[in-house]
Amino acid sequence: MDFALTPAQAEIRRQVAALARGFGWQYWREKDRKAEYPIEFLRAFADAGWLGLAIPEAYGGAGLGVTEAVLMLEAICASGAGLSGASPIHFAVFPPMPIIRHGSEGLRRRILPEIAAGRLSLAFGVTEPNAGTDTSRIQTIARRDGTGWIVNGRKVWTSNARHSSKMLLLARTTAYDAAGPTKLDGLTLFVADLDPSAVEIREIEKLGRAAVDSNEVIIDGLKVADEDVVGEVGRGFYHLLDSLNPERVLVAGEAVGIGRVALERAASYARERVVFGRPIGQNQAVAHPLALSWARLEGAWQLTLRAAWLFDRGEACGAEANAAKVLAAEAGFEAADAALQTFGGFGYAKEFDVERLWREVRLYKIAPVSQQMALNYLAERVLGLPKSY
Repeated sequence: MDFALTPAQAEIRRQVAALARGFGWQYWREKDRKAEYPIEFLRAFADAGWLGLAIPEAYGGAGLGVTEAVLMLEAICASGAGLSGASPIHFAVFPPMPIIRHGSEGLRRRILPEIAAGRLSLAFGVTEPNAGTDTSRIQTIARRDGTGWIVNGRKVWTSNARHSSKMLLLARTTAYDAAGPTKLDGLTLFVADLDPSAVEIREIEKLGRAAVDSNEVIIDGLKVADEDVVGEVGRGFYHLLDSLNPERVLVAGEAVGIGRVALERAASYARERVVFGRPIGQNQAVAHPLALSWARLEGAWQLTLRAAWLFDRGEACGAEANAAKVLAAEAGFEAADAALQTFGGFGYAKEFDVERLWREVRLYKIAPVSQQMALNYLAERVLGLPKSY
């Protein structure tokens, strides 16, 4: 048991693991093969009340913190569900955060209880084809139209859009040239309807996590009401910043969970698989990569818990959150890679499942922020080195 966990937190992890493990390897193999959304899994978690874990009690949730959310998502991934199972639950935790912290009371009361009950899912629309990491360069425009807004533009890598009715949408409401010195002023955050008369969703075929859609979203004349603005007009980027560190912590937990279940399967196989008259796990060339993976995962997990603890206490956690994301993404992928190598040729076969874990966890070396950008943050903010971009 982790020394940092309270009995209540350990019980959350236990209950989530038990529920998630009710959906076996065959379930996830089929969801991946058919690129089919795990509706049954999501419904089970909604019915058990887990979708509202981090939503305040006043809006139908449990009012718990990022630490508890990390425990939930790590346990889901470690059950074998991987990102195919964690991502739909992740979207009940991460996109609502700006609404919780900055939304009007009316917006909170309309949106948050629906998410907690599993009746509403939010997609997340920030990234654009010509503006990846440089959010200041987004070209989606929202212009005033009477008492509301009209939005035009294009988003990419918008996950969950095919199974959501609304999107947390960042758009420019002040022209780039008229924005402040950093050019991050003049961006506004909206909770927008994915209205099919004004929104076209084109799914992107991708390496992993086929069960959960990622999309290009083309927006043409989408109407958004004033009451669907999150926080202040022109301050949307800064409202998002409050949720970026928690998301790095959440994905760190997910990467650790995937690494752990890959390692668990590999160690079991290494104990049982006999070649040249001895278990392959008796060979140091097999055993040492697995042992090193365990050590890396444990180190990344403890830093992840520390970052979550700091955030929940209201303390600065940028360094810890970025470092946890970097270490967990590396540790999770290396564990999955070592697991695949342990299985040899069978590791390449879908029936042994580690190839799916390998494909899914590779995402976290790229998203939600690349390893390089997270290291840039640490170099500049922690080590005091000159900004490199």
